[in-house]
Amino acid sequence: MDNLTIFTEFILMDVTGTRELQVLQGVLFLVIYLGALTGNLVTATVIMTDTRLHSPMYFFICNMALLDLSSISVVVPKAVVNSLTGSKTISLAECAAQIFLYILFAEVEIALLVVMSYDRYVAICHPLHYGLIITPRLCSQAAAGSWASGLVYSAIHTGCMFRLPFIRTSLIQQYFCDVPQILRISSSDVQFSEFVLLAVSVCFTSVCFAFMFVSYINIFSTVLKTCSVEARNKAMSTCTPQLAILLLFLMSGAVAVLGPIAKKASLKNLLTAMFYTMVPPFVNPIIYCLRNREMNAALRRMFQRFPELSVKNFLTKTKTSSIVVK
Repeated sequence: MDNLTIFTEFILMDVTGTRELQVLQGVLFLVIYLGALTGNLVTATVIMTDTRLHSPMYFFICNMALLDLSSISVVVPKAVVNSLTGSKTISLAECAAQIFLYILFAEVEIALLVVMSYDRYVAICHPLHYGLIITPRLCSQAAAGSWASGLVYSAIHTGCMFRLPFIRTSLIQQYFCDVPQILRISSSDVQFSEFVLLAVSVCFTSVCFAFMFVSYINIFSTVLKTCSVEARNKAMSTCTPQLAILLLFLMSGAVAVLGPIAKKASLKNLLTAMFYTMVPPFVNPIIYCLRNREMNAALRRMFQRFPELSVKNFLTKTKTSSIVVK
């Protein structure tokens, strides 16, 4: 037999040819990451601290914010460190962890989008039965089921992809361990099993998206039949952000799955990967804050409390210090 080289470390390729461009790329990634981090943390904090938002819909939105925060944290911090330090390597274990976590968060997000569409369908099309159908117990079970299904799928997917050693090449034409790139350098057996697994996944995901679109069609048909303008506006303000996020998720997923597998690092390849890894977590909090009236009101209340708390703390400290002096 010929000698075979088994790779336990990968080289991440990028389009930046000079050290200055590498640093610029790292700073750009860092700014996007900090923006997504701030937006999703603010969204989750507002929902958890404002009692008026303690409802099933905002429970799922809070979960989505934490998911977006987690998914962007899987890829971007490593890319920032590599760009700023000039490093281009990633170990096999780190690569497997990146893929496992990224697939996990993506699958949980699909499951939560399905649950959120059903929640809005019941709230708008069957409002009298909403409290009986969408209970806190059902919300907890739906969230737990979403995470459990994501864990199972991600474990199967990652285990299948890394079950055989990599012997073709160690070059990944991307700034992170992307699934298409790993499949490109995998063995033929892994590629075939992954093709079967992906085909089953596409069928299941298509059913999920069909369910969501049918739900939103029923929702908007019910909203258009509503006579009250106020009720119609309220329904639209809660549904349009979720529909916008669903469409953004669909577009980013289509770019990730249907796009050609790059065999050479290019600016187009970099921008495509940025679109489906960074744009959704960055844009989702903006969509919720701009389009949802209750979120806007909760944000205003939270920011109005900050000056009051600062003044109260200042007065309390002043009073305490004066008592100590006396």
